[in-house]
Amino acid sequence: MTVRDSVMLEVRNLVKHFPVGSGGLFARHGGLVRAVDGVSFSIRRGETLGLVGESGCGKTTTGRCILQLERPTSGQIIFEGRELTGMTDAELRPLRRKLQVIFQDPYSSLNPRMTVGQIVAEPLKVHGIVPDGTERRRRVAELLSVVGLLPALADRYPHELSGGQRQRVGIARALAMEPAFIVCDEPVSALDVSIQAQIINLLEELQERFRLTYLFVAHDLSVVRHISDRVVVMYLGKIMEIADRQALYEDPLHPYTKALLSAVPIPDPDVEARREHIVLGGEVPSSLNPPSGCVFHPRCPIAIEECKGVVPELREVKPGHWAACIRV
Repeated sequence: MTVRDSVMLEVRNLVKHFPVGSGGLFARHGGLVRAVDGVSFSIRRGETLGLVGESGCGKTTTGRCILQLERPTSGQIIFEGRELTGMTDAELRPLRRKLQVIFQDPYSSLNPRMTVGQIVAEPLKVHGIVPDGTERRRRVAELLSVVGLLPALADRYPHELSGGQRQRVGIARALAMEPAFIVCDEPVSALDVSIQAQIINLLEELQERFRLTYLFVAHDLSVVRHISDRVVVMYLGKIMEIADRQALYEDPLHPYTKALLSAVPIPDPDVEARREHIVLGGEVPSSLNPPSGCVFHPRCPIAIEECKGVVPELREVKPGHWAACIRV
């Protein structure tokens, strides 16, 4: 087994439910939002695993649970052979250096009262990585250069930068910890299309240079296709399909994946006119009260009566290609 083939992170039957409180002016019975409901996958060292699905399907919550920013309701998260979910905050602290995040919104994820230099230097100072102030300033300048920013920007405040520059600062802050694994939580969705490509290319360059492993959370399938090695498709807290990038885009098995891909426009007008477009009926059900059986059955174009009562198992339909559908 090569280093590249070894599993860095394993998620086993991850569940995260959020209680909905009762009381107040509009009193109601408490319930549970089933944000993530029995999710399992693994990420190999050095690869990028894309995690895609509609808004509200549990992608970001899955990423936050891996980082232990949200404590899972149940399930296991095993990072480099160590189970994280049972650890205390003190036990997690040394591991947090290895697990970092790039947030979706570069406008709200940077402290507006701190300069760019202070933002990037803060983790170096807090974790005692570079205790000396002069050496810390040199390290900040180096990190800014690595992400394509002029070191002179260290004295600027976030509001003085463009969206793309702010996201580069966020990337520099994550790199400051010398991590092994980064959760990229929709890192380009708030940026202009022209800037998105620059940030994606930067992430790929950094991955190769620092041997990073990514969980890339996104709803844009074209972005995921560009950067991911394998792709996980989620819907309403559950995994619908897992496959190698090429297999998923050329031969999707699950009806939900097929519908998602049919919504991605193709630049060639002739091909676009000939291909099948799958329009899903209805709205995404509430995760407060998900459908019985297969959660996708109310909107599925090939659903049968059995789908209403049977929860489909995620099974390997083809080598390395998994799908959760009784009709596949």
